[in-house]
Amino acid sequence: MLEALLVMALGAVVLGAALGYAAVRFRVEGDPLVEKIDAILPQTQCGQCGFPGCKPYAQAIAKGEAEINQCPPGGEEGIHKLADLLGREVKPLSAEHGIEKPKSIALIDEQTCIGCTLCIQACPVDAIVGAAKQMHTVIAKQCTGCELCLPPCPVDCISMEPIPESVESWKWRYPVVRIVPADKAAA
Repeated sequence: MLEALLVMALGAVVLGAALGYAAVRFRVEGDPLVEKIDAILPQTQCGQCGFPGCKPYAQAIAKGEAEINQCPPGGEEGIHKLADLLGREVKPLSAEHGIEKPKSIALIDEQTCIGCTLCIQACPVDAIVGAAKQMHTVIAKQCTGCELCLPPCPVDCISMEPIPESVESWKWRYPVVRIVPADKAAA
């Protein structure tokens, strides 16, 4: 009887150690679905969707707490990609969250800028540089076009300029031509 208990205890210790090793070795850092959704979002961190950034919005979509049509910077293309990933129905962009605009970057009129630093504080990606009572400028490669720097500027020296489409920035639009099965096209 004692031998059976020892064998069972030893088996429990070995299995416990194996499960502990497996938990450490095969641990998943985060929710893979959240990571895939976040990769589709434009990473503007603008908050137009009602969440403080793209990652919290991705988490809310994955939990089913938010719709896939709340991101104006992602536009129709982003909605289509999210619908494909999640197997949901494509919906038009939610009007209460804004309208789709062309991708833009902020430009500061350095002659008008008074150096108040309010735009620097508002920028979620630190794309605006400058010092107090000095002119500020935008680092174009870092600017996401979120427009969060516009409201705090007291002298309206910031404007949003659309990024012209070039070979580097051109993207194939989501299917432009509707694909119809051959049997329905003949009818």
